Amino acid sequence: MQPRRVRAGGASVAVELAFQETGTGAPIVILHGLFGSKRNWISIARQLATTHRVFSVDLRNHGESPWDSRHDYLTLADDVGAFVEKQVGGPTAVIGHSMGGKAAMVLALTRPDLVERLVAVDIPPGESIGTQDVFIRAMQAVPLATLARRTEVDALLSETITDPTIRGFLVTNVRTTPDGFSWSINLDALAGAFPTIRGFPDMSAAQPFAKPALFLLGGRSEYVQLHHHADIRRLFPVARIEVIPEAGHWVHAEAPAAFLAAVRQFLAE
Repeated sequence: MQPRRVRAGGASVAVELAFQETGTGAPIVILHGLFGSKRNWISIARQLATTHRVFSVDLRNHGESPWDSRHDYLTLADDVGAFVEKQVGGPTAVIGHSMGGKAAMVLALTRPDLVERLVAVDIPPGESIGTQDVFIRAMQAVPLATLARRTEVDALLSETITDPTIRGFLVTNVRTTPDGFSWSINLDALAGAFPTIRGFPDMSAAQPFAKPALFLLGGRSEYVQLHHHADIRRLFPVARIEVIPEAGHWVHAEAPAAFLAAVRQFLAE
């Protein structure tokens, strides 16, 4: 099934996000990063669901959620806020990775009534230098409709992207339709919004988020620099910053045991 397009332009309103729910207990909402989806979090969600009610969400322009020409963090936060109000029905813990982490931060700063505690995974409340638009350009250049196998997609991406792990992650966004392959992510919208995705909105007028927050960083990642720590402390004054040395940017995938241990301890406090 093709993603539902919401509008070609103009003002944006909150879209109804696709999600998967599992487990019982205190709620957790998980927000994936750029090029990701709720499917990337199946294993983590299943393990957290032994003690919590877990909602894994597809953000707009990703996975099974609607496509929209607008893609900025205030809008993403509005989407998630509407989701929390409708599906969760009250304040929740929110775990967000990369782009999803920025959306979670903006939600916490604009709707603190909906966020009980925050986990931001390897992303700062500011410009993130690690995000690469070369991935979007490489995906746009692939003639998906002419291909019959995902290995062909991988081979074409390899001309630009040398890391097979990254290529494998990007290829998870290939879906099969009656007309052949297509991307499950809105590459045109993401390409147009890329400077916004790398950045972070001006939240200087917002009240700091005074509830518990955990910034969980990968020790081999460059996304969060030392100069970002002041911004974290200013906007999230009781935040704890922890580093998982063996992980890169995809902390939850590269060091799942350490990631789960840190998150479970934080949630139990």
